[in-house]
Amino acid sequence: MSASPPSTPVRLLRSTSVRLALGYALLFILSSVVLGGLLWWRTTDTLDQAIEAAVIADTRAIGDRLRDFGLAGAVETINTRIRRVGDQRAIYLLTDPQKRSVTGNLNAWPPDVGDQTGWYMASLVREERRRATRILHVQLPNNYRLLVGRDIEDREELRELVFNALGWTAAAAIALAVVGGFLVRRAALGRIEEINRTASDIVRGDLKRRLPSRDSGDEFDQLALTINGMLDQIQQLIEGLQATTHAVAHDLRTPLAELRGRLEALLRARPSHEATLEEVQEAVDDVDRVIEIFNALLRLAEIDSGTRRSGFRTVDLAEIAAEAAELYRPIVEERGAELAVEAPAHHRIEGDPFLIAQAIGNLLDNAAKVAPRGSVVTLTVAGEDGRARITVSDRGPGIPDHEKPRVVERFFRGDAARATSGVGLGLSVVAAVARLHGGTLTLEDNDPGLKATISLGA
Repeated sequence: MSASPPSTPVRLLRSTSVRLALGYALLFILSSVVLGGLLWWRTTDTLDQAIEAAVIADTRAIGDRLRDFGLAGAVETINTRIRRVGDQRAIYLLTDPQKRSVTGNLNAWPPDVGDQTGWYMASLVREERRRATRILHVQLPNNYRLLVGRDIEDREELRELVFNALGWTAAAAIALAVVGGFLVRRAALGRIEEINRTASDIVRGDLKRRLPSRDSGDEFDQLALTINGMLDQIQQLIEGLQATTHAVAHDLRTPLAELRGRLEALLRARPSHEATLEEVQEAVDDVDRVIEIFNALLRLAEIDSGTRRSGFRTVDLAEIAAEAAELYRPIVEERGAELAVEAPAHHRIEGDPFLIAQAIGNLLDNAAKVAPRGSVVTLTVAGEDGRARITVSDRGPGIPDHEKPRVVERFFRGDAARATSGVGLGLSVVAAVARLHGGTLTLEDNDPGLKATISLGA
């Protein structure tokens, strides 16, 4: 049996927005409690100090009157203070050594006050209500006992009021947090659902789907732009892989079929030794063509992976151009053309010398294949401040404008290139080398012919 889906409260608690809202609510409640506690502590401390100061002053005054004027003076002082308007919270009780009342506004000794002198908290019934009272017990001359205190029920009511306010504040904070969590969850969940739907469509094979953007510039839009850029790159790589797979299958089928046909013909015909050697040489040429395709693909994979950047160092383009020209000059001259090199000495950049040499060689090889007799193939190196442009110009048939964007695709061969040898990977390697060095490959008309320019450097 499949597990039942979690209940609604459980799903809500799993929501990040709800958990964040509740977390902020708890933080607000804790901070309110701490603030209220500090406020209450400071308030009660100030009130206690004021009460203690007034009580101590009363006890000293009564004690002085007892010493100076005897019991009558103390009684008069206490009665005067009881009758005083505005001091209804004052508590007085003067007793003899046996705790029998002499005067005061208490009828009897409170049970909460012990025989030891000092401060006490007592609960007294006054005005038909039980009220909290803070009392000081002192012993006067002739063993008279004196209780002086203040009714602090107002302070207790204030504390209860503060605690009730904190409770209501906590309840309101939790309610607002839950409502805010729902609102945030509703706003965020819609965007997240859009991302989930798009990702699900992509998983099902719709590589053209992209995350929607509302042009608000918020975090979701930034995330959408980043993911869309990644999806564009992934789609480009997948389409490139598919095109490469189809092209490899197409280009390898022909030489392998020819190789198989020759070998079958040899088995059936069993020709002479010389003819057999010629057929074997043709088979070797077919195998070399297959190996050339795989080597080119491996070079492209290595360049695209970026691992060749580990071979970067300061190189002199003039030396690389001179070595490439020396290698390809015989091939150009064999076509009846001429190779001219224009490269300033000591033009240095950061790069991989072997890849740059291979890129120049591929351009020179393409130019040599199409250069008419009596024409000039030109190799030019120019640039400054860490940037460089390597240009190979020829006077051949050139490349039509509609084919220029496609000639850098792997295994693509235009109409003019079908009459020449090759596998359609030369310009792909050149473009990959340019990208690795932070540049591009540009193809322009040379009127007539083609001008291929590699830009290198940041």
